[in-house]
Amino acid sequence: MREPPVVGFVGLGRMGLPMARNLLAKGFPVVGFNRTAARAEPLRAAGATIAPSVGDLVAQADIVCACLDRVETSVEVFLGADGVLGRGKPGMLAIDFSTIGPDTAREIAAGLATRDIEFLDAPVSGGPEGATKATLTIMTGGREAAFRAAEGVLRACGTTVVRMGDVGAGSLTKLVNQMLTFVHGAVAAEALAFAERNGLDLAAVGEVMKVSFGQSRMLERTLGRVLAGDFEAGAALRLYAKDLGIIDRVGRQVGASLPLTEAAEALLERAQGEGFGDRDLASLIEVHRA
Repeated sequence: MREPPVVGFVGLGRMGLPMARNLLAKGFPVVGFNRTAARAEPLRAAGATIAPSVGDLVAQADIVCACLDRVETSVEVFLGADGVLGRGKPGMLAIDFSTIGPDTAREIAAGLATRDIEFLDAPVSGGPEGATKATLTIMTGGREAAFRAAEGVLRACGTTVVRMGDVGAGSLTKLVNQMLTFVHGAVAAEALAFAERNGLDLAAVGEVMKVSFGQSRMLERTLGRVLAGDFEAGAALRLYAKDLGIIDRVGRQVGASLPLTEAAEALLERAQGEGFGDRDLASLIEVHRA
């Protein structure tokens, strides 16, 4: 592998673009690809090479990263004939920053192992702000040697970078995070709507909650957005629907009882039915206001 390695980055959306920029800023040569080509232009302007296809990107890279919305797209990028499996070289390293679930992570790892390509599932938390500031939390699954080889790339994108175990462990940890994030966010919206209906000043409620047992990071985030009337998606509700679906599947596999997650998921389904799918988690308060 060259030093510094050439990093290919697939998926230059609200998360992937700033992550790829941070890799450039840390001195990594970067090759980018995005299906909507216009979204790759800011990365080209920052000094990256833009590939015309995933296969062309893989052919140029030593390490291939992806940050994508859909599980099916991750499988195509890593296991497709014009992806890492079809076009990659033995000794490469592949990293998926997407939320794909442990079964998919293990499927990808097994496929790439046939070509002697290491795989890490490395989902992230911190949203577009964390991606921009390179302060993401990155929870990683994979072999220790692969993690060490990838550590420079990972730390260019995040400040808390932890190997959780073998392939799949990163994805499982992200599911725990998503359960807590969504359930906390849902109850925060419900509690604020309850306070509002009873005539309380929400800013004052927030001041009290900061020093009470009801305090939570999700409450503070939700309150800030509600007070500002800002429901532009940091992470769209429809993406939580994907993640909660993975949680449902994994929960059934291990026989886990998830009643609070299921209740929050029902609220999400209602919110999507009312047209909030592309809005932020904080917009759940609008469901209660209706």
